[in-house]
Amino acid sequence: MDSNFSFSRIHDAQGVNLNSIHSQWAIIENKSIFAAYLKKRYSLKPFQLIDRTNGGSIKNDLLSGLTVALALVPEAVAFAFVAGISPIVGLYGAFMMGLVTAIFGGRPGMISGATGAMAVVMVSLVSEGNQLAGAETAGLQYLFATLLLAGLIQVSAGILRLGKFVRMIPHSVMMGFVNGLAIVIFISQLGMFKSKGEWLGGSSLWIMLGLVAMTMLIMALLPLVTKKIPAALTGIIVVSLVVILGDLETETVKSFIVANGGEGIKAGLPSFQIPLIAFSLETLFFIAPYAFILAAIGLIESLMTLNLIDELTDTHGSGNRECVAQGAGNILNGFFGGMGGCAMIGQSIINIKSGGRGRLSGITAALALLFFILFGSSYIEQVPIAALVGVMFMVVLGTFAWSTFKVWNKVPNADMIVIILVTVITVLFDLAIAVLAGVIVSSLVFAWENAKRIRARKYVDDHGVKHYEIYGPLFFGCIELFNSKFDVKNDPEEVIIDFKESRIVDQSAIECINKLTERYLKDGKNIHLRHLSSDCVKLIKRAEKIYEVNVLEDPDYFVAIDNFRQAQNALANK
Repeated sequence: MDSNFSFSRIHDAQGVNLNSIHSQWAIIENKSIFAAYLKKRYSLKPFQLIDRTNGGSIKNDLLSGLTVALALVPEAVAFAFVAGISPIVGLYGAFMMGLVTAIFGGRPGMISGATGAMAVVMVSLVSEGNQLAGAETAGLQYLFATLLLAGLIQVSAGILRLGKFVRMIPHSVMMGFVNGLAIVIFISQLGMFKSKGEWLGGSSLWIMLGLVAMTMLIMALLPLVTKKIPAALTGIIVVSLVVILGDLETETVKSFIVANGGEGIKAGLPSFQIPLIAFSLETLFFIAPYAFILAAIGLIESLMTLNLIDELTDTHGSGNRECVAQGAGNILNGFFGGMGGCAMIGQSIINIKSGGRGRLSGITAALALLFFILFGSSYIEQVPIAALVGVMFMVVLGTFAWSTFKVWNKVPNADMIVIILVTVITVLFDLAIAVLAGVIVSSLVFAWENAKRIRARKYVDDHGVKHYEIYGPLFFGCIELFNSKFDVKNDPEEVIIDFKESRIVDQSAIECINKLTERYLKDGKNIHLRHLSSDCVKLIKRAEKIYEVNVLEDPDYFVAIDNFRQAQNALANK
């Protein structure tokens, strides 16, 4: 509970005068009022296993969850190989992240698991960890410790309500994000067309392409016939039966794992274990940078995915609650030997497109994945990779913002540059860097456009006082243009700057005003600030120790300057 909460606000609404601390705490007995406050302040919605208000149902959530679980297997395995760790660690990570965020997360229907964006960072972490401790398994232990710290950072972000800042991400950045991510998913699936490091050729390639096309065709046409069963799950089952019954030679989940140095997906339950590392300042300094990077990447990707799912479902999730759930999931991974992760845009879209809406879909996906690991490995390992590639290709088509081409000549050039920039950086470097770059560029463009809008209306009244009426915000970007509005040498002795239609925004504006004051004082003239808002006055007062500023603060916004006050009184008496 934050320090701003006051029980007096509750009892005031009831018309009760509570004077003692005891009586203030007694108001908690009114559970309905207290619960209403918590719901409004912290967005605590009642737990809903199934969201029937948005077209959800038990059948849809169960089937969509099963579909997602099948798609999670090769993704988790592939990302584990990228990070240089066992595929079982990746599968454990997907299970734990998926379960925790499905139950406690702020966006029902969103799927979390091991992701490529975080796996790329883990590569260096695991490698340096092995070198630091001089053992091949030490890097994995450092990864678990890093996940603990990253999880704490993410939980702290949620408690401090930093998730709200996702609202500052412009739509152009969002479009670049989904476009870049769609391209990344597409490129990652191209690696499935390789066998032992070589591109497929001949009949193997044609079989692979045919099965991929069959999956995509089923997913495209089945919804036209019926929407009662998920098209993705149907495509996977049909293509798997064609491969098994037709005895076709093609890559399967089993052969994919073996080809990359694994043995299969069968394993037991994850077990609790504190990371086996030396707890020292040296260790903290080593893992801290990686923890902050992983936490940032996880939160940015999760909150961006949350926004996308909000748009797809026309609902609103809780970013702060999702931050806490993501952190809790990574902490659990650190203690139970998982890879960690964040929200997965591809699997989330599969879930939504398959009809998954409530928390039951995410819980089903996580538990189904665990069932595959414990009991169903022999069956899941027979699923052809082509079927899963076909599903992901359809995800690519559904993720890419094709409207980008429609707005090409209809939006400002700066927005198009941001879309392209974020897309390219997402593909070439990293999602977090791309989003930050897009936000920075958009902010600079916004500042530049607003800097050009500062203007001043000038006039001299009947008593020889020069008035400057300022329009537009005064901040660092428009200082030079603001200064150009004033004619210090030719102005009369009394000058008033009226900020009724303006705001002093930052310290640069304060410094600008004080330097302008000094210029007028050197010429033996007085300058006065008028119609400042209360927050602007506070900014000026904070700077008084550095600069001397004369603020007109009386109810009429005038100062007690004899000749000026007398002139105003004379006007009032006419």
